Amino acid sequence: MVNKDGSGHLILMFSGDWTIRSEVMDETHVLGEIERHGPVRSMVIDAGGISSWDSLFISVLVSLQDLFEKKGIKIQFKGLPEGASRMIMLATSKEASSPGVGDIQRANLFQRIGEAAQSVAERIRAFHEFLGEVVLGFVAIFSGSGKLRVRDFLNYLEEAGARALGIVSLVSFLVGLILAFVATVQLKVFGAQIFVANLVGISMARDMGAMMCGIIMAGRTGATYAAQLGTMQVNEEVDALRTLGINPVDFLVVPRILALGLMMPLLCIYADLLGIAGGAVVGAGFSDVTIYQYINQTQSAVPLTHFFIGIVKAFVYGLIVALVGCQKGLSCGRSAEAVGRVTTSAVVTAIVWIIVACAIITIICYVLKI
Repeated sequence: MVNKDGSGHLILMFSGDWTIRSEVMDETHVLGEIERHGPVRSMVIDAGGISSWDSLFISVLVSLQDLFEKKGIKIQFKGLPEGASRMIMLATSKEASSPGVGDIQRANLFQRIGEAAQSVAERIRAFHEFLGEVVLGFVAIFSGSGKLRVRDFLNYLEEAGARALGIVSLVSFLVGLILAFVATVQLKVFGAQIFVANLVGISMARDMGAMMCGIIMAGRTGATYAAQLGTMQVNEEVDALRTLGINPVDFLVVPRILALGLMMPLLCIYADLLGIAGGAVVGAGFSDVTIYQYINQTQSAVPLTHFFIGIVKAFVYGLIVALVGCQKGLSCGRSAEAVGRVTTSAVVTAIVWIIVACAIITIICYVLKI
């Protein structure tokens, strides 16, 4: 019902039951009643006569508020039931964290540079703090003061090793096959197909075997670590460990890093052999070189030093993948979106650092003439 008080304000009065089972008020009828009183600049919504209400009442008030705001009418609530004011405020509030495209104000260049530098510095600080905790965790385990759960550690070994053999086998064999195809086409011009064995063997032993394993494990195991620890953050399991007096780094991170660090050299050797086998299929099958000649040429061209360099690289890549995946997981936010974001970030960051590490180790080997 619409009335006018002594000061000239229109009063829209609610009374009775306003629940889902009640009849919904016709907004057209209300507007007609308001227009009958002439131009209106402000209105009081009086809900003092309400006997019962639920979400329908809140929905009606929000709809009326939006309608009156579009017409330039100021709204004032009076006599709202307990809790209704807060629900209306929540229903009509606009999240400042999700502005529209037109609401985003571009910061100036220096502000953006400063914010980016501050963000990078904060991430570096957080990673160094995490790395220090990991080092302390390894010191505790190898000194005997820390404990390593054997069952969990064996599960991590299986996850990072045996269960990865399938994808490592496929990718390594195909990489060796591709390298051999490229080399065969070029060396056939000079009648030097025998040197395909040199190119494939040295490439797989020094770089490609370890690199392929690192990239595969970054997309497979590194993402798994980030998603697992991130989900534990969302479910507050990490907080529960801290409440019980258990260091999450010692309990969750150190065993994962140790397992992947041990499995990566073994996977690298396996990938090297399969890559060389893939090269042998092409080198001996699409040229005049026999399989025995190919094997002998590989043995003479690829000393154990090349395999040792590849194993060292694989170990470093394993540490990078595990460290990045676990650090991203423990720094995850409290939402499903945050889990997806840190998982993607873990894969990309690990691959980038693998390539950087490969370049650094390659330069060191060149300087040392290894």
